[in-house]
Amino acid sequence: MKKGLIVGIVLIISIIYISSFYLLNAEEAYIDDIRSQIIRFHVRANSDSERDQELKLKVRDKILEEVQPLLEESKSIDETRLIMMNNLDNIKSIALKALEEEGVAYDVDVSLGIKSFPTRKYGSLVFPAGEYEALVVEIGEGKGQNWWCIMFPPLCFVDMIDKTPAYAEKDIMIVLSEGQVSTLRAEKTPPIIFKSKIVELFTRTKTYIATQLARFN
Repeated sequence: MKKGLIVGIVLIISIIYISSFYLLNAEEAYIDDIRSQIIRFHVRANSDSERDQELKLKVRDKILEEVQPLLEESKSIDETRLIMMNNLDNIKSIALKALEEEGVAYDVDVSLGIKSFPTRKYGSLVFPAGEYEALVVEIGEGKGQNWWCIMFPPLCFVDMIDKTPAYAEKDIMIVLSEGQVSTLRAEKTPPIIFKSKIVELFTRTKTYIATQLARFN
């Protein structure tokens, strides 16, 4: 009887570990699919001084103003990526000109590629930490707070008019499903839900095992 119980316990633990492995991998794959469908836009200030933060916003406004007409006809992430790649030098020139108009001679670095970012909130949506494709404009030393938006789908331009990402959920559904948008909502972050369920299940199993073994002591 005791031997059969031990075999059963080992089997239960094995099932829990295998299930948790596939569950967490499925979760990560789901989030990766979301990440692969957007392009972010970041502008990093030279420093956190009030003046440098003001310059960051001026550079942002000038770039968005010039880039918007280029992206109006873009229907896919591939088109947007190609437009960005073909205009990196142009974007740098726009940023440098904006700084020059303010009497500042900071250098500017502009790049498009895969970058790592922490978890960030965008309106009612939460984008998990990880690697995202992004257009990054770094002013001077780039050590200050950064401003960001979503370049594709074109939520940045909604922000220019609305000043808040209030319509983020509706507009991002151009490329994401309703289920994916639901996943990104602040109150439904999947890593917390999935992992807490695994911990809960493991805790219950340990309690059950301890109770059953105690009966044979």
